[in-house]
Amino acid sequence: MGAGHGHGHAGSRHRWRLAVAFGLVAAFFVVELVVGIVSGSLALISDAGHMAADVVALGAALVATKIATRPDDSGRRTYGSYRAEVFASGFTVLIMLGVSVYVVVEALRRFGEPVEVASGPMLVVGGIGLVVNLVCLALLRGGAQESINVKGAYVEVVADAAGSVGVIVAGVLVAVTGIAQADTVVAVAIGIFVAVRAVVLGREVLAVLGQHAPVGLDLDAVVRDLEAVAGVAEVHDLHAWTLTSGMNVATAHLVVGVGADAQAVLEGAQTTLREVHGIEHATLQVEVTPARECRAATW
Repeated sequence: MGAGHGHGHAGSRHRWRLAVAFGLVAAFFVVELVVGIVSGSLALISDAGHMAADVVALGAALVATKIATRPDDSGRRTYGSYRAEVFASGFTVLIMLGVSVYVVVEALRRFGEPVEVASGPMLVVGGIGLVVNLVCLALLRGGAQESINVKGAYVEVVADAAGSVGVIVAGVLVAVTGIAQADTVVAVAIGIFVAVRAVVLGREVLAVLGQHAPVGLDLDAVVRDLEAVAGVAEVHDLHAWTLTSGMNVATAHLVVGVGADAQAVLEGAQTTLREVHGIEHATLQVEVTPARECRAATW
């Protein structure tokens, strides 16, 4: 039984970036959590929570890229396992939202309570964390535009970089003003920022899972270009969606004129979709007249 076509994809090309970032973040997470607990800084603990989310998100991204390239021996996954990367991005969104909720709830609980925060450790660890995050951003940026999986990890690290900046700001405010609640206020700001980033990424994930038309693809233009192919009289039942980052697929029915060369029409349509619209995998059906089943279809 045929299993689906094999494709190269963006996530696997950037797996080494994920691996290096994973190692850096995992090492720093332990340091930040310990210092946060010892110093009593909620900003540090919240940033450590984001780091923990990073560790899980990067680990999930690494596993997903491995699963995505695994051959299908069952014959059931005709599109392969590429969607594993999209699921990993969705998992990252849930982690980010969970951490944000925890930080905001904990911050609200702290308001009005006497809090002691050691600003020195906050500044040192916040500075180190910012450096670690900037290195990870430089690593992941190269793949964030190509892979939603890598983008999920990149967005998570962006949030952590903002968290590190927040920790530094909180440390300075506590040191200068002596007001420990500044730490709590900054923690809330970090939590809200992370939640907003998570929602933006979550919308992209849902668009892929909902099989929406690929971002930037003009379906009307696709129809016009296909109808411009020699021999094509009409195009209908066009569907286009994203399988995973960098892998757009489509199906369509092409009604050809009398005497048209069906094979030439197919080749011309495939070339148009590939070279003009970036759709390399398209399943096209050629019809002399619109099939009765097409006219009777209700979706």
